[in-house]
Amino acid sequence: MRIGNPFSNLHSRLRRSLFLGLCAGGVVLGMGGFTFHTAKGTSYMSDNPAACVNCHVMRDQHDSWQKSSHHAVASCNDCHVPHGIVRKWLAKAEHGWNHSYAFTTQDFHEPIQIKKKSFDDLQENCLRCHGEITSSIAGHATLTEDDPLNCIRCHSNVGHGSR
Repeated sequence: MRIGNPFSNLHSRLRRSLFLGLCAGGVVLGMGGFTFHTAKGTSYMSDNPAACVNCHVMRDQHDSWQKSSHHAVASCNDCHVPHGIVRKWLAKAEHGWNHSYAFTTQDFHEPIQIKKKSFDDLQENCLRCHGEITSSIAGHATLTEDDPLNCIRCHSNVGHGSR
């Protein structure tokens, strides 16, 4: 009488599970790569404003930026992404994820609206570039927690021109 290896059945199941896992992973990576390529994902790694109009909902913002006073001196990333290598790439990754999710599921407000965190980055960048001018204004402004210094309240047409 021959006694079989008790681990052969386990070994066979592990190999089958590994094979199925690798196939599923390959399908997910393939679909993700295809989607990234189709959506021109690498363009978001640049500072080229044309990347912002890969999605149709950004067309009006891009067109109005081209007519703005900042067109010659600032790109989208200069105003809308924090400066500093780590914060910049974390924000770009977060924006990319949020935008791809929103546009894939069609779950976004139209016209597109800036979120609080992005508004804070925008405000920080206004003050970073125009700090010398704004420091004297901020010292004379009457500000409260409900009414903080808000550059785009008075200068909404600067970055995006008239819309």
